[in-house]
Amino acid sequence: MLAWLLIAGVNGVAQKALAQEYTDTGTTEAQESIDLNAPFLSPVNPMAQVTSVSQLKDVQPNDWAFQALQSLVERYGCIAGYPDSSYRGNRALSRYEFAAGVNACLDRVNELITTATSDLVTREDLAILQKLQSEFAPELATLRGRVDSLEARTAEIEANQFSTTTKLNGLLIVGIQGRTSNRGDVNPRDGQKDTDDAGTNINVISLAQLYLTSQITPRSYLFTGLLDGKGKTIPRFTNSVSRNDVLLGYEFPTDSLIVSDLNFHWLVTDKLAVMVGTEGVSIPAAFRGPNRVESAATGPLSYFAQRNPILNMGYGHGGIAIDWQFAKRASLQAIYTSYQPGNSAKGSGLFDGTTTTGVQLLLTPTDTLDLSLYYVNNYSSDGCLITFVGDECLTTVNTTTGKSAPLQTNAVGATVTWQISPRISAGAWGGYTKSYIPGQSGNVETTNYMIFLNFPDLFAKGNLAGIYVGQPPKITSSKLPVGNNVPDFVNTGLGRSGGQPGTTTQIEAFYRFQLTDNISITPGIIHILEPGHTPDSDSVTIGILRSTFTF
Repeated sequence: MLAWLLIAGVNGVAQKALAQEYTDTGTTEAQESIDLNAPFLSPVNPMAQVTSVSQLKDVQPNDWAFQALQSLVERYGCIAGYPDSSYRGNRALSRYEFAAGVNACLDRVNELITTATSDLVTREDLAILQKLQSEFAPELATLRGRVDSLEARTAEIEANQFSTTTKLNGLLIVGIQGRTSNRGDVNPRDGQKDTDDAGTNINVISLAQLYLTSQITPRSYLFTGLLDGKGKTIPRFTNSVSRNDVLLGYEFPTDSLIVSDLNFHWLVTDKLAVMVGTEGVSIPAAFRGPNRVESAATGPLSYFAQRNPILNMGYGHGGIAIDWQFAKRASLQAIYTSYQPGNSAKGSGLFDGTTTTGVQLLLTPTDTLDLSLYYVNNYSSDGCLITFVGDECLTTVNTTTGKSAPLQTNAVGATVTWQISPRISAGAWGGYTKSYIPGQSGNVETTNYMIFLNFPDLFAKGNLAGIYVGQPPKITSSKLPVGNNVPDFVNTGLGRSGGQPGTTTQIEAFYRFQLTDNISITPGIIHILEPGHTPDSDSVTIGILRSTFTF
């Protein structure tokens, strides 16, 4: 009987030890609670030893082990459960877990003997316990060695940590890029290739980032980011239409070290988080990405392949965002952000300049399927959506005033990813925008799409391969007042109605070698057909070698 009691008791002790591990899921799919990715916010203290079996909500009087559990609780007090008051008695346990449970119950028996309550412990109980302790002595010794090693490592980390309240993280990306020579029929697009190109262009791009996560309270933290970027590579087209045909995900040249993030995160409830700040409050930072490999450091190479360009719109700096996990497999993110929140001059500022409002519904119907639907409303003071991909400037520059007309834009899009198997995932996105000049008739429309395949752990664990094919944002129709339409302005200088004459297609393939937990090397190639949505321009091919170090 005591052996059965010990099996039930060990199961409780083992689950108490594992409860901490299962608290922070760390997955990218929809979850029951919000993960702010903050090391100080995820732990939840395991439940203390229970004093009554009724405290375990998933243990019923008709369960076969109910009496055993009740006896262990009332007689020895060596039962514990998960933080949600569940016991989960059906899960398997290892010999190490069993040994830990036996040791815990033996400690409790010794405590009872010491406190003069030895009448609760029979001679038969002690004999069984001593036999079990002897049988599992090797496992207990191994566990003690692990604990001693863990304590030593913890002490070393505490002695050398950056700060007791602030965690320091960072990354360094260095990429070497080279592209083929090409000539373009750019300005005007008259069928004659008129762009000079001296030949192959090889350069180096680097990006360094440091992040400070400062704990304010157990449920809030301040996030600060510093960034320094050098180098850039694009085709030698100078007009506003095709200037973004080649933009890499880590291409962010700065004149000096800048503050890229300064925002405060608060976990209001277990299912509602708020972010507010003056830097780094943007849609990519606020919305959960359904593509689980999205990363300029370790994922696709180009900026276009990171996410739907609609989700880059406005390039927000300051504002407020929320993340609400309103159901187990459904969440809602919303944001209001400004491009120049600190400049209160006319045409800029928190409410008067380029501003963006967005909302995303993220659904995870199954463990292998992610679906996001999003809507973005943007006001651009100069007609540029600041997506840095494809057709982003949708009104022409007036030759007299040197300025372009503002635009109000409504955009919708969707992204879906499907984990076909542990080694293959597929996905796609599509987007549509419709913009107009406030107070004037007519509108301009754009579309974009991408389809992709990801191959996690290809050839070796930790590696990643990907193939991405898509069309960057393209002006399909422009019916703004004459003089404002970009495609015809490039063609004739008149700016009459009409869409782009061609269609750009981008094909990207990469393979990431994960050398260590902190170092990876990613060779890749990008091939662009009809750059600048111009049918008579030569194709462009870019070879890339990206190296990434994180800490």
